[in-house]
Amino acid sequence: MTHSPRVLVLAGGLSHERDVSLRSGRRVAEALRSANVDVSVHDVDADLLPALSQTRPDVVWPLLHGASGEDGSIRDVLDLLDVPYVGTGPRASRIAWSKPVAKSVVARAGLDTPDYVTLPQSLFRELGAQAVMAAVVDKLGLPLVVKPSRGGSALGVSLVRSATDLPQAMVSCFAYGDVALIERAVEGIEVAASVVETSEGLRALPAVEIVTEGPYDYDARYNPGRTEYFAPARLTSAQAEAVGATAIAAHEALGLRHISRTDLILQPDGTIQFLEVNVAPGMTETSLLPQAVVASGWALPALYRSVVENALPAPASVV
Repeated sequence: MTHSPRVLVLAGGLSHERDVSLRSGRRVAEALRSANVDVSVHDVDADLLPALSQTRPDVVWPLLHGASGEDGSIRDVLDLLDVPYVGTGPRASRIAWSKPVAKSVVARAGLDTPDYVTLPQSLFRELGAQAVMAAVVDKLGLPLVVKPSRGGSALGVSLVRSATDLPQAMVSCFAYGDVALIERAVEGIEVAASVVETSEGLRALPAVEIVTEGPYDYDARYNPGRTEYFAPARLTSAQAEAVGATAIAAHEALGLRHISRTDLILQPDGTIQFLEVNVAPGMTETSLLPQAVVASGWALPALYRSVVENALPAPASVV
């Protein structure tokens, strides 16, 4: 396009991940301005819809983490207003937002994912927590990963190595949601594989390897020092290609658009296990997708502008 696109970045919201969203929005806005893009940043509040009507941006970039940003609802509203936006549409967002549903979809597409069960908090009360937890350990074994069935930033996530630690893990999980996903923990290299869609098509960015002492929890993700990242990941060329292909396969199977980040475990035998996918990846200074962009040799401002331009509606054909 000949003129600079006008972009409205949505950041903030009222989820547990508000602070991360604000940081993501600020970083993306700075990068886009460096690419000569006209950018404004807006919170999700009562002034948003009037602002959209008055300013009519060329495209909106929702950088909202947590429920409203990733469950499809804000994207439904943008569709109602016929406002173009960066990212996955509402229906596919809802599928990706639910970790158990996303795991089912990618498994049907032929990808590997750890065995799991999905249990609501009410079931523990009705059947007796001890009996349910004993059945889980008996069937899935140890170690286990307990996480809310929806949500991000590792809030409420625990690694359980002993059955005696499972009750506290359930309490932590249910603090962030009423349904728990309990899956068999798999050992291997933990990587985040990002996919971006530009005018040149889908592209898997170099995977980022995550090495941390203890669980890769909220503190480890957003406070520098606890986690070491390797971008690109320390993989052979064949492993890196397989990881990228898996991320693209997940992106396509789930019907995602423009940008995504898939969390994977590369096991010693070469099996790649799908953990979850994020349709609104963090864009902070410690986030994984920006690290992958830098590792690819692509400047952040240039890539972000390319993503924005790819999200613009195609010009009407002249008859």
